[in-house]
Amino acid sequence: MSDAETTATTGGTTAGAAATREEKLVEYLKWVTADLQETRRRLAEAEAADEEPVVIVGMACRYPGGVASPADLWRLVDDGVDAITDPPTDREWDLERLNEKCYSTRSGFLADAPLFDAGFFGISPREAVAMDPQQRVLMETSWELFEHAGIDVTTLKGSSTGVFVGIVEESYHGLNVPEELEGFLMTSKLSSVASGRMAYTYGFEGPAVSLDTACSSSLVALHLAIRSIRSGESTLAVAGGVTIHADPGGHIDFAKQRGLAADGRCKSFAAAADGTSWAEGAGLVLVERLSDARRLGHRIHAVIRGSAVNQDGASNGLAAPSGPAQERVIRQALADAGLGAADVDLVEAHGTGTTLGDPIEARALLATYGQGRRPEHPLMLGSLKSNIGHSVAAAGVGGVIKVIEAMRHQRMPRTLHVDAPTPEVDWDSGAVELLTDPREWPRGEKPRRAGVSSFGVSGTNCHVLLEEPEVELQEEPAAEPGSGAGAGGVVGGGVVPLVVSGGSPGGLKGVAAGLLPLVEDGADPRDIAGELVSSRAVLGWRGVAVGSGRDELTANLGVLANGGSGPGSVIGTGPVSAPDRVVFVFPGQGHQWVGMAVGLLDSSVVFAERL
Repeated sequence: MSDAETTATTGGTTAGAAATREEKLVEYLKWVTADLQETRRRLAEAEAADEEPVVIVGMACRYPGGVASPADLWRLVDDGVDAITDPPTDREWDLERLNEKCYSTRSGFLADAPLFDAGFFGISPREAVAMDPQQRVLMETSWELFEHAGIDVTTLKGSSTGVFVGIVEESYHGLNVPEELEGFLMTSKLSSVASGRMAYTYGFEGPAVSLDTACSSSLVALHLAIRSIRSGESTLAVAGGVTIHADPGGHIDFAKQRGLAADGRCKSFAAAADGTSWAEGAGLVLVERLSDARRLGHRIHAVIRGSAVNQDGASNGLAAPSGPAQERVIRQALADAGLGAADVDLVEAHGTGTTLGDPIEARALLATYGQGRRPEHPLMLGSLKSNIGHSVAAAGVGGVIKVIEAMRHQRMPRTLHVDAPTPEVDWDSGAVELLTDPREWPRGEKPRRAGVSSFGVSGTNCHVLLEEPEVELQEEPAAEPGSGAGAGGVVGGGVVPLVVSGGSPGGLKGVAAGLLPLVEDGADPRDIAGELVSSRAVLGWRGVAVGSGRDELTANLGVLANGGSGPGSVIGTGPVSAPDRVVFVFPGQGHQWVGMAVGLLDSSVVFAERL
């Protein structure tokens, strides 16, 4: 080969290699560009997820005054009910000794706190007796929470559902433990089990956290649940708290410090304030991302715009509240929500009725929310504690439920027992006004918003900001009490079956009895029937009441409520877990089989189309 031929060949090889390198470089640059675009997309999604609102899709509660639901709580505060009573007589308390030690024994008590349907949760009677009543009430309230949300909790097994529960009191049994209960006490008294038992019972696999920041526990639990949802570690989260006094030690100890109100009533921010009043209760809310709630069709009760938690630090006393810290936590929550102080209409305050704490809290509110507001638009100030007392670990979440119900009913309830605003505060220093009378709260051009405060005796403070949802997202479900969805005296579309179930015969009767007011008060039975089969767990004891008119349905549902059966009411049992798919079976032989289906073909358009 000549030199010229060699050069030409070498040059061609070099040119080919260069072309190959360029192609590889182009491919590499394409890959890097695509990878950068994917990274940007993921970052954008992460940032959007972090900023996406978290919403409340379910609520449940038990508080003094016979409160067993959010609707009950609204009736209590709207009617201005004073739920303070004498101590219950079913707890084996030494009431004579209590009266000797404590100058004030009246408080807000849960009348049915010792009761528990252990069999419903698969718990033996002996273990149930050993269980701290706070765990019992939490379990029952959690079941009601998912029913309120329209979610079959049995479908959440294995899900990343989180549980965040505030719980303080751990004095159940004390040192006098009956021998037959030994062996159950570790799980029955540990506060960690309060959240863990819930997760275990339902099969949740998200975080399960029990926490104690004293009076701010339930709000701090909600704050942590929000963060868990935003970070993606939970897709759904239960948040709230519980307090039930197993013994009167807290009453006696606070009486020694002269911290109890003489008449057992919290006079929040009042001139007559003379101390706090202890109370019991349990409150839970269910939270998830706004986009998930919309996608799944969950009813949205409120949007959580922001929240913040901080600590008093080295203040003027271990248990003394810190005004500067309270101001900071409010400003931090407003910053988290992207709101100004004037954007908030109402604050459900901590308001314990003490002569030390209330003035400090009022000054913090005046220094934050009270500034830069129009005089005709002051911040309104209320406190649930004036109705029921201070429910400690359940206090903050009770305020959340109260505020959501106030938005729904477009009215701010009054605060009780206020003779006059406390003279310890310069109320002219800002636009803040006590709710000594109810105040209308209609929807306007801007969303209605409210803050809820809790300040723990440990120094841990929390503030949460709530906003009403868009109108189209807050429609009442047709089967909810008081929905007003009427269908007249006749149900359209032929016979309607109301399918109910319970964990026991008594539970089944209770469910049927609970549906009776819905049918009688005008809710459309077709909507009730749909809700019963689409959003309720199917339990072992089952019943069906059928009817083609409201009177017939009411009568047959009443038969189920009394534990009976008849031509229009059937009771039976079945497997606890429902099958994944539903089939129609037409028994019989010969021409009977054909006749079984013909009726459905004529009466059910959906069945005919499907067939």
